[in-house]
Amino acid sequence: MKGQKATIGHNERRVSRRDFMKGTVAATAAFTIVPGYVLGQGAPSGKLNIAAIGSGGMGRKNINACLPENIVALCDVDWNRAGATFKKFPEAKRFKDFREMLDKMGDKIDAVIVATPDHTHAVAAMAAMKKHKHVYVQKPLTRTVYEARMLTEAARKYGVKTQMGNQGHSGEGIRLVCEWIADGAIGDVYEVHCWTDRPIWPQGIGRPEGTSPIPKTLDWDLWLGTAPWRPYNPAYLPFNWRAWLDFGAGALGDMGCHVMDAAFMSLKLEYPESVQASHSYDVQKMWTRVDNKETYPRASIVHYQFPARAGMPPVKFHWYDGGILPEIPNDLEIGRKIPESGTILVGEKGKIMCDTYAESPRLIPESKMNAYKKPPKSLPRIPNGAGGHEQDWIRACKGKGQSCSNFDYAGPFTETVVMGNLAVLNPGKRLMWDGENMKITNDEKANAFVKMPYREGWSL
Repeated sequence: MKGQKATIGHNERRVSRRDFMKGTVAATAAFTIVPGYVLGQGAPSGKLNIAAIGSGGMGRKNINACLPENIVALCDVDWNRAGATFKKFPEAKRFKDFREMLDKMGDKIDAVIVATPDHTHAVAAMAAMKKHKHVYVQKPLTRTVYEARMLTEAARKYGVKTQMGNQGHSGEGIRLVCEWIADGAIGDVYEVHCWTDRPIWPQGIGRPEGTSPIPKTLDWDLWLGTAPWRPYNPAYLPFNWRAWLDFGAGALGDMGCHVMDAAFMSLKLEYPESVQASHSYDVQKMWTRVDNKETYPRASIVHYQFPARAGMPPVKFHWYDGGILPEIPNDLEIGRKIPESGTILVGEKGKIMCDTYAESPRLIPESKMNAYKKPPKSLPRIPNGAGGHEQDWIRACKGKGQSCSNFDYAGPFTETVVMGNLAVLNPGKRLMWDGENMKITNDEKANAFVKMPYREGWSL
């Protein structure tokens, strides 16, 4: 509604919006030097001693974004894949097992980056937080609803600073969307469409047959971590693990924490009331219902229903992946395309469209955007926007407020994102959701994916 104050928090039951705003404002301010004993016994004054669990791929980018802090330890189950990072930081101690790293390094580590495949996010982050280390965890925060709830509660218990790696949350675009929604630019929002071009890896397939030799540099048992044991196959590594139920969270988990962020934040969404999905495992026979126990489908549509909250009306929220797109709005100019991945918020007075990371938000049609008198910027900005996401976490670690995507926000958000997979794995059913108790109330069998069992020897 017009004049409504823009907020950046999530749920007053978890953390008050006022306190969260204070923390975020503080995070954007210049920080003072913190004594070394506060940050860790081995850290020179003003610098964090950072370790990484998962040092190749995305982990390498996260590590590089944390400079000029001290990179003191690097952990990866495949030292060949982590080779470039090892070479760049020759003084950093090297490990394959993060549990050994945390035990041996002790107070020499202040903060930990977790950039492993999804199925080991929770155990790695929990192990670090139990040793009172600040944590930065790649998106999705976890693979399951239960894991997200446990990490959220642990962050509060241990008093550590946290951040999920959904960089768009530090960007300008998401703040503009929030300010425009609060200003009443499109009136009350009652429907949202989010879509992605993922998966860009094989999905809807069975387990590969046969066995393959394990690369000499890879510790396959450690890579499996919490997942049930299976023979090594190059079909899983280094990228395609996202397709597999035992390892990843599919297209929804991979991109939902980016694409759904602007709507979740601007509309102050909490737990949905229900979720329903349709999917296809066979590109020749769309919407074939297949009992596939191995991988997520090639394409899916998920419908969430959110209740009214904070003076806002109920919201129908639609997710599309695998190349399926929402209907092109009638008021979008002829010849103008919707992005390959993005969001459309539908209000009583108009629509807002933005790209994957909430960048380039625009009212549509463009004539409305040109006529719109933008409100003053009321939300705190993160220095360097999305490019400063890791530095936003570092400021929080050094005592300057909360990071913008800390687990009080990222945890409940991740719960909502990955619970969509409950519907994907139970197509054609409307699942009623009790968010407080993490339970589907009308289909007990569908609760199996809320909390997945771990392999013996692994626990939160």
